[in-house]
Amino acid sequence: MTSASLGSVRTVLGDVEPGTLGRTNYHEHLFQVSPLLLGDELDDENRSGDEAGLAKAGGIAAMVDATPIGLGRNPEATARISAKHSLHVVATTGVHRQAHYGSDHWLQDRSVEQLTALLVRDIETGMPVGDTAEANTAALGPDGSPVRAGLLKLGIGYWEITDFEKRALAAVAAAHALTNAPITIHLEYCTAAFEVLDLLRGEGVQSDAVGLAHVDRNPDPGLHADLAATGAYLGYDGFARSRNWPDSVLLDCFTRAAELGAEDRLLLGGDVARRSRYIAYGGMPGLAYLTERVVPRLQRAGREDLVESAMVRNPARWLGRFDTVSPA
Repeated sequence: MTSASLGSVRTVLGDVEPGTLGRTNYHEHLFQVSPLLLGDELDDENRSGDEAGLAKAGGIAAMVDATPIGLGRNPEATARISAKHSLHVVATTGVHRQAHYGSDHWLQDRSVEQLTALLVRDIETGMPVGDTAEANTAALGPDGSPVRAGLLKLGIGYWEITDFEKRALAAVAAAHALTNAPITIHLEYCTAAFEVLDLLRGEGVQSDAVGLAHVDRNPDPGLHADLAATGAYLGYDGFARSRNWPDSVLLDCFTRAAELGAEDRLLLGGDVARRSRYIAYGGMPGLAYLTERVVPRLQRAGREDLVESAMVRNPARWLGRFDTVSPA
């Protein structure tokens, strides 16, 4: 498969054709537990499932669950939620930025080769029921099939890539070479974006396989246009964070970046990612905020074209990199 062609998208219920995804939220978390987010854990299947149902009712047909190894991901529950709500879900393997793992976390001392083996296992064979150093029980979906990841993740810090993160980067690149799985990069305030793309390119990863998450934490449309020119996809997911700036700032940046040539590289998501922000956990604004509050503003501005690009065409192209469609 060439970088310009579409393969299939690997979801927790099996591989699907990219054209069947529909409107896609490129970055969310149904489950997440981190020492950086104490008290804001997403760890209840019923409530996370109810929140997914709200997203589906709000017009989302597919989402990426961006929780990587060791941070509370729950493959079997994710597959059950996907089946119950007829919602395509792409699960993630990979490694977040080092700050999310305690100094004694078992991932910290893994070599590049060991990390690569974990990532390839998750994509090709299936994820384990739980992420532990000795994990060997395969997670199974409602039909008894292995629950496989369809996305690789790397997290880096604010203008910093630690030695641990560099090992993870090398492992992500190696796993991509073996599987052709797409990649998402967690950026802190959109720093070190060119640097991490350069490092990945040095490991053989073309930028059109990469989605840069949280670029709108630095709402600079010129920067975003330059990043898009590398071929990378750009994830806007900072809406409803009014302590930083109103949504209008991000919407203006989004439309301006498109005008500067980035339209076919834009992605839209929510990254709500906290129990205090999920309606089903008693918080707000919830997963439906993107489609109920953000998308209508683009539509009223006459930019339905951007909605279709960022939520249908672009995520299908970014995620659709697997060579064959496996039986569902």
